[in-house]
Amino acid sequence: MATLYYVMDPMCSWCWAFRPVLADVVSELPEGVRIRWVMGGLAPDSDEPMPRAMQEHLQKIWKSIANQTGTRFNFDFWTRCRPRRSTWPACRAVIAARLQDEDKAPEMIYAIQKAYYLQARNPSDRDTLVALAAEIGLDRERFESDLGSPRVDELLRADFSLARKLSVQGFPTLVLSSGGRTYLISQGYAQAAPIVSRLRNLLEHEGATEG
Repeated sequence: MATLYYVMDPMCSWCWAFRPVLADVVSELPEGVRIRWVMGGLAPDSDEPMPRAMQEHLQKIWKSIANQTGTRFNFDFWTRCRPRRSTWPACRAVIAARLQDEDKAPEMIYAIQKAYYLQARNPSDRDTLVALAAEIGLDRERFESDLGSPRVDELLRADFSLARKLSVQGFPTLVLSSGGRTYLISQGYAQAAPIVSRLRNLLEHEGATEG
């Protein structure tokens, strides 16, 4: 079976823009290809307020992405919340969701993205993540316990290690593993059609080689 690794961060703005592209790619995946979500971890744990210069830089990125792709952003986040450059908590939340139900991991990612980019809620805050877990139907108490557990931290670092092994340089990145080989499919924002075409060509080649 082939695996398509999607290496990302729930608080990566380009990953938010890439979401509809990924949905199109997944809908076109050939039978026998599974998708594996890998947390890349943009920014480590921090309780320090985000410097003003960084806030202004990120807002410029949001505006640029919106202009280039039509992706929606709610800029109220920057006045309603206390921004911190800390995405590892959100990555842990995805893994804690995965522990309860593998299918809840992408659902948690979407909940975090909507909270951050559309609802002006801060996924760097534990309370936000716990609330989101309850909203998508996870066991709140178990999630809260798992979120700070050594097990989730271990799994997070395993994801980081896998991203390094796959030679990922940025997010979003798609890497195909098939026939004992890995292939970089896309790095950064891209359209669905060339991604699907490359996947099909590689999988057909692998099938012919194995045959």
